[in-house]
Amino acid sequence: MSLFARTVIRMATAALAFAALAPVASAQEKVLNLYSARHYQTDEALYENFTKATGIRINRVEADDAGILARLKAEGTASPADVILLVDAARLWRGEQEGLFQPVKSALLEQRIPAQFRGGVSAQGVQWWGLSTRGRVVVYDKSRLKSSDVDTYEKLAAPALKGQFCVRSGSHPYNLSLFGSMLEHLGPQATEAWLKGLVSNMARSPKGGDTDQIRGVASGECGVALTNTYYFARLARSSKPEDRAVIDKVGLVFPNQASWGTHVNIAGAAVAKNAKNREAAVQFIEYLASDSAQSYFADGNNEYPVVASVPMNPALAAMGKFKAETVPIAKVGANTAQVQQMLDRVGFK
Repeated sequence: MSLFARTVIRMATAALAFAALAPVASAQEKVLNLYSARHYQTDEALYENFTKATGIRINRVEADDAGILARLKAEGTASPADVILLVDAARLWRGEQEGLFQPVKSALLEQRIPAQFRGGVSAQGVQWWGLSTRGRVVVYDKSRLKSSDVDTYEKLAAPALKGQFCVRSGSHPYNLSLFGSMLEHLGPQATEAWLKGLVSNMARSPKGGDTDQIRGVASGECGVALTNTYYFARLARSSKPEDRAVIDKVGLVFPNQASWGTHVNIAGAAVAKNAKNREAAVQFIEYLASDSAQSYFADGNNEYPVVASVPMNPALAAMGKFKAETVPIAKVGANTAQVQQMLDRVGFK
């Protein structure tokens, strides 16, 4: 037998041996590939506890919501993603519409997660599941305004507040979701007029994040601003004297308590369309709906758990109970494209 023939035989034998061993190695390693828009240090313990309980190791890729959706589209069927965690209803809706998720049937999730915090439903299951919520609330300068001056979203556009309103970019997902909710409540014509009123009342051009808006009110630059509840709670729980001083100067209102309730947004999870580890992916989302995980998942970022039996953290409890709107989150997401057109027309940057 020639040297070439012997070499070919050895290579073929080695390849067969590797092929025989590969499935065994793969079966021994339990892995879950997670694409997450959550960037909170406290989530580390959450993932570690899942691995300890199940033996499933989590590989995590972090980016913002838009970056994750863009990556999923670019990767296509080659994507390694199993679970997607996003922090805004509009982006969850967008991922569903673009066919980036696959439906999940789970009696446990249906039992624990309220229907308004779920994505599209079909015979195959639910497209995505909300796991924590946050309210879009109003903060105001207690030395200039009373809570009754700003106790509805509609009043933020009133002429009495001209030159006092501060907000981050209108195109930010947190605002797009609120505006999408207002479209459900007010209809197109009234919503666009309301947005135009907000622009007229601005103390400055939109900039910064929600914490910047709270600080702007405390400094006197703004009379009133919008923020998510967890930004307020974060400052309230801070040990820094300067943060405590900010909280002492501002008041907080849960808007529309006498009508439809305060707008809430969500963080939620979906199983990726091309998930290679579907069973582990469903197991992980079910774990995130457990009492222990809900405490970690929500408390770590000062959010409200979606499971009613799980207590909220003290900073949120100190804000008091509030009436939340019941508009399905999926409808809010569906309205954001129309809202963006309105923002462009009224000059809301």
